[in-house]
Amino acid sequence: MTKRLFAEMFGTFWLVLGGCGSAVLAAKFPEVGIGLAGVSLAFGLTVLTMAYSVGHISGAHFNPAVTIGLWAGGRFPAKDIAPYILAQVVGAIIAAFVLLQIASGSPEFSLADGLAANGFGAQSPGGYSMQSGLIIEIVMTLGFLMVILGATDSRSPSGFAPLAIGLALTLIHLVSIPVTNTSVNPARSTGPALIVGGMALQQLWLFWVAPIVGGLIGGFLYRWLAPQPAAPDVTGEPLMAGD
Repeated sequence: MTKRLFAEMFGTFWLVLGGCGSAVLAAKFPEVGIGLAGVSLAFGLTVLTMAYSVGHISGAHFNPAVTIGLWAGGRFPAKDIAPYILAQVVGAIIAAFVLLQIASGSPEFSLADGLAANGFGAQSPGGYSMQSGLIIEIVMTLGFLMVILGATDSRSPSGFAPLAIGLALTLIHLVSIPVTNTSVNPARSTGPALIVGGMALQQLWLFWVAPIVGGLIGGFLYRWLAPQPAAPDVTGEPLMAGD
């Protein structure tokens, strides 16, 4: 369990540092900024690379909504939910702090820019309402869980799950960055919000509630749709997102 939790912590650290870091450091860099598409791809690549790297250790959740959704889908034991979520949140907070130290080295950096925090209303990149934020975060997380559960099903082609999951996260960001700056991951939202404070912290509740609701719906829906769950591995450990 210690190694599994470390893998979850490091994987979430990598996701937040790589994904949020691309938004803070590279998205608007003069003349060669990577833009929305680049940030979307960066988030997808963080999950893809870590899923291949440590998926065989922890399952490569890196996301409380995924952990809870996998439980709903019959792929993860309830007793391990809290430790996994704690490890994920710790990894996200460390990554946000490291990103702050890096970004602060530029004279043009201002914490008021948000450190890639999520938000709605005035905090939304496109000024979208709370209702829009709730809907898109629920629906996108639901779809994300359907992809994860389907790609890691024992009846699916083996070895390609991380690729499908990484591309799904890229697609999710391409659609939803203008609305909420894209969460679908409570840990990813928590790290920057704790550093930025203010409205980012006040609005953090939505980025816990909506992804978890979406994860639960996605987990239960896939369990109904494909009622023969993937079998546990020979060690008795639960099958998870990277298996």
